[in-house]
Amino acid sequence: MRIFPEPIKTFPKADIPLEGLIAYLSQADTHQTLYMQFEKTVELPEHEHADQIGFILEGKIDLVIGGEKKTYSKGDRYHIPAGIRHSAKIYEGYADITVFMQPDRYSIK
Repeated sequence: MRIFPEPIKTFPKADIPLEGLIAYLSQADTHQTLYMQFEKTVELPEHEHADQIGFILEGKIDLVIGGEKKTYSKGDRYHIPAGIRHSAKIYEGYADITVFMQPDRYSIK
């Protein structure tokens, strides 16, 4: 199932090496916005980076942010502050719009 409309699909795809991920990238001078859809369940090991804000459109994600685990689902939003260690389990069918306050986080595929 593809949830993003045609205008979003015209954005370049982001180069993110996760199996089953489709990610469209909108680039700005100060940040990146990604429109992501996961066709497979993936687990992300603990890591850190600049601020990340996510708006969940479909499915669910388990996030461990600063040692605190929480499950987010359709209609939820989350914020991971800069420099805070976090990990995730992202379930098949998950889709979101994620803003990274880091203009060079990902490159174009």
